[in-house]
Amino acid sequence: MLRTDRSPSHTVMAATIGVVMVGYFCSLAVNWPGHLEFDSIRQLLEGRRGLYANWHPPLMSFLLGIGDAIFPGGALFVLLDTSLAFGAMVFLVVLSRKPSRFSPLFAAACVALPQFFLFQAIVWKDILFGDLTLLGFVLIGFLGTAAARRQTALKILTPLVFALAILSRQNGATILPCAAIAWYLNKSRSSDSRQAARSASVFVLLTVIFACSMHLGLQTRASKALGPREQVEDLQLYDIAGMLQHDPTLSLPILQTRAPGMAALLQEHGPRLYSPAGQDPLVDFPPTGRLIISSRDPVNRQWQALVLSNLGTYLSVRARDFLWLLLGRDPKLCSVYQVGVDGDPLDLKAAHLTRRYDGRDRWLGETYATTLAATPLLSHDFYALLGLFSFVCLVRRRRPADLAMACLIGAAAIYCASFFFIAISCEYRYLFLLDLAAIAATFHLAMDFAGIARDFSHRR
Repeated sequence: MLRTDRSPSHTVMAATIGVVMVGYFCSLAVNWPGHLEFDSIRQLLEGRRGLYANWHPPLMSFLLGIGDAIFPGGALFVLLDTSLAFGAMVFLVVLSRKPSRFSPLFAAACVALPQFFLFQAIVWKDILFGDLTLLGFVLIGFLGTAAARRQTALKILTPLVFALAILSRQNGATILPCAAIAWYLNKSRSSDSRQAARSASVFVLLTVIFACSMHLGLQTRASKALGPREQVEDLQLYDIAGMLQHDPTLSLPILQTRAPGMAALLQEHGPRLYSPAGQDPLVDFPPTGRLIISSRDPVNRQWQALVLSNLGTYLSVRARDFLWLLLGRDPKLCSVYQVGVDGDPLDLKAAHLTRRYDGRDRWLGETYATTLAATPLLSHDFYALLGLFSFVCLVRRRRPADLAMACLIGAAAIYCASFFFIAISCEYRYLFLLDLAAIAATFHLAMDFAGIARDFSHRR
């Protein structure tokens, strides 16, 4: 499959792949048919009805609908997610030039982590986005080593994977610049800079074409709900409430003139309802819901005016929100994982689902995940440091696949940084890509653990 300058140990490679596959089947066996919560069930219902409100990316609902039509529920979506993540790990094993004899142990450690063992079975768009992004960068890694006859397939499949990733998260397009850089760096090894730049441009163009075409197709089944507009207004109200809590002397002249009811609500209740843990207390406050539709334009204008005239206050509030997301300061307020099936009773009835919290769910939630939640293994700041270390090692070693994995970490960093401006909750899943990228990059390095020091000494 690959052309390398050294023959890998087929025995070690087979053993490592075997460990990954054992982890794959164990994850499915323990978690089947998956874990669903409020958002998951809503998207399942949208997919079943074939009508998308755009409150969540419609691709997620579409895929759930396809799986539900074959096997009711979210089980086949869980199968898809798990196959993407573990499949990417298998590809990383194949990419290794000379796997270390310790590779099976590294693989066992990775697949036992909750990011692979548990999260893949939770029906969340963040997991789908992370898995597709990981797979996309791993496929770019093959560009520098794959035989010529496989180059054409990679040039079509990789943009398609990235297009799906972009469509699976509202801010998913943030990964595309790093993907283009990874493509260029890998192609520049076998061609001059102009050819590599043209190839990267074609890659970006194909990704955009695929993404736009699929998005337009999905929008033919979109409802007339104002999901995206309400999401923007929710974020703006959240920011305004946070700024009012930070500085109670701020005035809201635009809202007082054009939407006095919303102005009075924010000034009276906003500081009390604002929490860096999330926007739900504010947006779920019944009076807020009654005023949202009629005050959309005034809220937008007031938010812009406040940010421009009080930039320091805005950035201070945003920084606090982001740190709560990154650090998960209160596990009771910041949701980390979901096990079982739970949601709105009417949604459960419509989806023909019942609440579930059986013995397996209890073990997963109260023993496995709870134990690990008290360690760095469920901590974004730990994976940020691990990713930084891996990035330095990958850039210094500079093998063909190393550049793609380094760009994966860069893409995860940019994606996570975008939450500085859009974070509305400290839910762990939002930064799932950060964990996944760090784990995959470290695993890629560990496949030739002994070679890291050797490569560094040669470069010196």
